[in-house]
Amino acid sequence: MTRTEFVGDATLILGDCREILPTLGKVDAVVTDPPYGLGDIWGVGGDGAWPLRDRDMKDGGWDASICQDAINAALAICESAIIWGGNYYTLPPQRGWLLWDKIQEHSTAHAEMAWTNIDIPVRKFGYARAQLASEGKRHPTQKPLPLMQWCIGFLPKARTILDPFMGSGTTGVAALKLGRKFIGIEIEPKYFELACKRIEEAHRQPRLFDDPPPKPEQLNLLGGDQ
Repeated sequence: MTRTEFVGDATLILGDCREILPTLGKVDAVVTDPPYGLGDIWGVGGDGAWPLRDRDMKDGGWDASICQDAINAALAICESAIIWGGNYYTLPPQRGWLLWDKIQEHSTAHAEMAWTNIDIPVRKFGYARAQLASEGKRHPTQKPLPLMQWCIGFLPKARTILDPFMGSGTTGVAALKLGRKFIGIEIEPKYFELACKRIEEAHRQPRLFDDPPPKPEQLNLLGGDQ
């Protein structure tokens, strides 16, 4: 059973995005951070479980093979897309990759990559993963709010942002702070409730600024001028 909450310019839906996406109309952009399917590769938790495979999630957790269909469905209804972990999925070759540099070499991954269909050179955002503590990290793969605001800054014409893997709602908070409309879908009730709370709090706060121009560092992987 699905459930829909409306918070200002945000529409939040509890349910399976594979079922909900075909019911939505066209949206301007998808900005999302789907599960990467790494639970089958790593076992680093105290109980041998990788945090991406949340034991409370429906059907024992998502993985890349399940998410691919949902990503395809999302791409079919959007103009622009930014997909974190896109290197784990089957997506068309593009040059406009985004890179999150975690600025810490002891991390499992020094950086994460986002596939985009935006025609830009590779861009890098430096933000220490440890800084997430100041945001109150409440989801195992929660992305920093400044990172998601930076992403949306590359989509100046996108008035409605869709996140089919909403998690704790960081993309939605970023969208509202930048004056965009937001549609979020989340399958796990506890994270849906958390997202609703965070987005409600963001909605109550005055908007501090319009879209800031992205100030990324260009990463030249090919050599020569781009």
